[in-house]
Amino acid sequence: MSSLLFYNVENAVFTALEAVCEENITALSGPTDLLCGNASGRLLTCMRKIQDHGRALEPVVAGFTAVYHHYDFDADTPGNGYRTLVKVLQSCVLHIIHKGRYIASNCHRAFFRANHNASEMEAYSSALCQLRALLYLAQRLLHDNGHGQLYSLQDGELSRRFVREYTSMHKACFYGRCLGFQFSPTLRPFLQTVVISMVSFGESYGKQQSGLGMAAFSFLTSAKYVIDPELRGAEFERITQNLDMKFWKSFWNLTESELLSGLASVASNLVQLNLTLTIPPEALRLPLASDPRLFAPVSPPVAHWGPGPVNMRLISYELREGQDSDELLAFSRTEATPISVSLVPFGAQKHPPSPWLLIHFHGGGFVAQTSKSHENYLKSWSKDLNVPILSVDYSLAPEAPFPRALEECFYAYCWALKNCHLLGSTAERVCLAGDSAGGNLCITVSMRAIACGVRVPDGIMAAYPATLLTIDASPSRLLTLIDPLLPLGVLSKCLNAYAGVDSQAVQPTEGTSTLSALGRDTALLISDLTHGASNWIQSFLPAEVLGSLSSSHQKSLDNEAHYRSTSPSSSSSNSSSGPRDYPEGFEPLRSERLAVIQTPSCPIVKNPFVSPLLSPDDLLRGLPPVHLVASALDALLDDSVMFAKKLRDMGQPVTLRVVEDLPHGFLSLLGLAKETQVASDICVARIREVFQQQTPPPCTNKQPKLERTNHGPSN
Repeated sequence: MSSLLFYNVENAVFTALEAVCEENITALSGPTDLLCGNASGRLLTCMRKIQDHGRALEPVVAGFTAVYHHYDFDADTPGNGYRTLVKVLQSCVLHIIHKGRYIASNCHRAFFRANHNASEMEAYSSALCQLRALLYLAQRLLHDNGHGQLYSLQDGELSRRFVREYTSMHKACFYGRCLGFQFSPTLRPFLQTVVISMVSFGESYGKQQSGLGMAAFSFLTSAKYVIDPELRGAEFERITQNLDMKFWKSFWNLTESELLSGLASVASNLVQLNLTLTIPPEALRLPLASDPRLFAPVSPPVAHWGPGPVNMRLISYELREGQDSDELLAFSRTEATPISVSLVPFGAQKHPPSPWLLIHFHGGGFVAQTSKSHENYLKSWSKDLNVPILSVDYSLAPEAPFPRALEECFYAYCWALKNCHLLGSTAERVCLAGDSAGGNLCITVSMRAIACGVRVPDGIMAAYPATLLTIDASPSRLLTLIDPLLPLGVLSKCLNAYAGVDSQAVQPTEGTSTLSALGRDTALLISDLTHGASNWIQSFLPAEVLGSLSSSHQKSLDNEAHYRSTSPSSSSSNSSSGPRDYPEGFEPLRSERLAVIQTPSCPIVKNPFVSPLLSPDDLLRGLPPVHLVASALDALLDDSVMFAKKLRDMGQPVTLRVVEDLPHGFLSLLGLAKETQVASDICVARIREVFQQQTPPPCTNKQPKLERTNHGPSN
């Protein structure tokens, strides 16, 4: 029934698209005296292309709609990459319908902005073309993968074909006028700020300026990218096609700067304790879970450079016993007074230890950020749950590849169990929580606890975790072509950095200059980020100026001949490469620069403590209840869906919740949109479930019933 409903909706969308195209073609084929220049011809050509795309896509979408429910976690949790691709396509088509109706009704009016509207429609036509290509690639995945399987784990050629397509496909249209069309509208200004900031820095890097000169240059640069979306998209594509890891780390570590963290603190909840700690590398002894009379040794982290300290941050909404002890303060890294004494009334008693303890591992692709950039939502969680939170600042790749981060997180977990009295907790219930890379570490730390025989946490809340650290193809990972926060070039660099292995290029780059020697400090980046948000400039410019600037930049070049000469499918003798990815007469738009995407040449990425999705059942059996919170628009959605299925099928307690309209990393966007608050509340509710469960749940094949509507945490 649900599939039939979705089919009827999609059928109505394509019917409306056809009607809008016909209406525009008729209107634009008439007198065009009021349309300036060649805008009429551009719009007419564009609408005919859109009409062709729509007619070709309708049966493709109908095919997905008929089967994509088979790839959901369960009937109450609709969500997988095939559904997402259809939803993204629908969002694009709805934008075209809305704009097309406006054009048809206003194209002959005196104040119609012809060039602007032509550029808008051309951008969405390009996006529709590229989404059509993604759906054809998804068709191939659907055909070649097993029933219910979202990853082609046994088909290396299929994954290489996906990577090869990414290297040459045009992406700039998704970073210009169409930027963030698939996400919540309230997040689009933020995404525009991120993209403008990055491309402004990419252009200004290397110019020997500082102080006012750099600020002025950044301001002028960012203004140019605000008023010329096509130029912005092309430059963002250039940067992310062949990303420099130092550049990426520096850019995202802006959230660690005093200025930005200070601004975030103003909007975040006030807490009575925010203490940074450095724990020396001393051996620990913990009781065995099977027999508390016996003890297991826990060594400090030693990988790559030998024993070293572990950094942490303790956040507590209320000051509790033990948190102001001299023993704990001896570990403090904070120069200023770590406890906000002004928030504690004079003579007030400290609160007793909490029976709960939340241990947190932050995200950042294993390569960037610390607990400081995640303070905003951690403070909120500490207040909502009334629980102390210990967040671990593990060492980052590529300087500290696997297994250093895992060793440090496991050591921090064991240290917290042994020293919970210092943290304001009795640790009767311990929950691990993390996002993205941190979600991976929550799972692998628990696996490590099982293997070592020590106490396993009472539950895990992992938000959009990375459970498969390979470049294997899946329908949701096709979204890396259009995602401004997680392009495939970024994802592959992060995975390779954490794996710490030599790589080999799938596709060489021709004629591309990459950013290099990006050693500037993040202070110079702040002006780019600040001025990148200055989209108020756009309101001062005449509409036709915007249109003329946009039309001055070439949006895409078709390198089909070069691509086919380097693709295995171009050779008639290479029949093993299978059929064409696209039907005759169709090719996606090609980029003028080819990306370099590297795949690990060593099987370390298949280590179960790197990619828990590939773990044998024996290493996962005994995990505590795992609560996964994923986003429907996240390229890593299929990681969560497949890992939840794996745990369910082996009898492990697991829940999955899929939120809508948010990108990867939505927890760090708390406060920017009401949808991010709702998603954070879902995470809090899952953590509360771990703390409030009365007895350990049995390992059965019965899946807990999931609620179908968004709601905040229950009291």
